[in-house]
Amino acid sequence: MKRSFFHRGTAASRSNAQGARNLGRQGSFARLAQPFTLAAALTTGIAVSGTEAFAARDNDYPTIAIADYVFGCMATNGQSRQALERCSCSIDVIASLLTYEQYVAAETVMRLRLVGGEKTTIFRTGKGAKEAFARLKRAQAEAEIRCF
Repeated sequence: MKRSFFHRGTAASRSNAQGARNLGRQGSFARLAQPFTLAAALTTGIAVSGTEAFAARDNDYPTIAIADYVFGCMATNGQSRQALERCSCSIDVIASLLTYEQYVAAETVMRLRLVGGEKTTIFRTGKGAKEAFARLKRAQAEAEIRCF
């Protein structure tokens, strides 16, 4: 059974409360070392469990852009936990392949290609627009391979 963050937090709280009760029975060195031991254990746990998340999040994408992508992806792929995980993975892969500026430019081109008329022809035929669109499509294809 998977545990949520809150389950882990309550178990840690019970452990800390028990440690506080035992604090009076320990020597002075043990009392001084306990907070550092707890901090080291927590830091190590965060570093080990969150390494993948931190590596994937090593980008300059604002949270609102990530959330917007995930919501749109989930609207297309279903409103389930599995879709949430896959869509989150997808934007992380895209973020690892494109800077946020490249993503915004390509997303703009992609949206303007949907608009008809002469004024948006540059977004369908221009060399820079085609390259930006192609980069985004390649990143999306890579994300689909890795996450879906």
